[in-house]
Amino acid sequence: MSLILFAFVVRFRDGLPLSASTDFLHNKELQERKQQLKVISKSLSSLPERGTVKGHELNIHFLSSEGVSYMTVCACSLPAASAFCFLEDLRWEFTACFDNSAVALASRPYPFLEFDSAIQKLQQHYNQKGGPSLEVTLAEVWEDLRTSPPQVLTMEDVALTNGAANGHVEQTALIHKGCQSQRLEPVSAPGILSLILNIMCAALNLIRGVHLIEYTFQDDYDGLWNVVAFLLAFLCCVCQVNCITILYKKLKSFTLLTIIILCNAFLFGLRNIWQLAFHMSMACLSTLLTLHRKLLDRNMDCGV
Repeated sequence: MSLILFAFVVRFRDGLPLSASTDFLHNKELQERKQQLKVISKSLSSLPERGTVKGHELNIHFLSSEGVSYMTVCACSLPAASAFCFLEDLRWEFTACFDNSAVALASRPYPFLEFDSAIQKLQQHYNQKGGPSLEVTLAEVWEDLRTSPPQVLTMEDVALTNGAANGHVEQTALIHKGCQSQRLEPVSAPGILSLILNIMCAALNLIRGVHLIEYTFQDDYDGLWNVVAFLLAFLCCVCQVNCITILYKKLKSFTLLTIIILCNAFLFGLRNIWQLAFHMSMACLSTLLTLHRKLLDRNMDCGV
């Protein structure tokens, strides 16, 4: 089984493809890695000189030097030292054939397609021998990687770097966040009615609470807990209005319902039985509608 499956040479400054090995395999992951090589080639100016992007069965290794980047797709079983040794040999072969001016003047993709034969020859040597012919070279690469290991990246890191280089990080993050967000179904007619009645209950609690504050100061704070009950019921009603319009957990909805019921039970005497029944029934209705409101069952058109 081949350990080095594909090699790719690009211009560093803009990712222009200069040459590549011929691919005769139809491995699905290999095709995915080849697409990822194109993404990486557009972000090289923001990436380290040496790096590795690990995959399930195939890894990507890249090396940048003197305005050219050398990339390869290898099997995970191939040691990193052998992969970077291959890239170093590929760099020496390429610089021996083409100078910096030829690379800089290239205006179309794959201007050095004839270099494919040299890539194939080098690739075949590594796949048959398992590494370079000189052990000294491999030992030097091992030592170099030990002192200065290549940075291990993910494609998310590359995409984020690519976005930063093009000034689109904020837009990309917002689009991604929007794609991942959960949306609720539109508020139904009973839900709208519940919103209106909840707002009315909140207003009644606030008015009664503020009105009682005057008498509390006059009666040496005897009615202080009644004021607290009215204002707490007001806050819970406002929170219940918010519960209907956003995705809340069950625990929060039941907590608000419990507090409203306890506050109204405490105010028995200041309110008659019909008023208490009205406030408690509105709280129960809001909780019921909140718990039964489902997520919107549709796919968002992300990035279109």
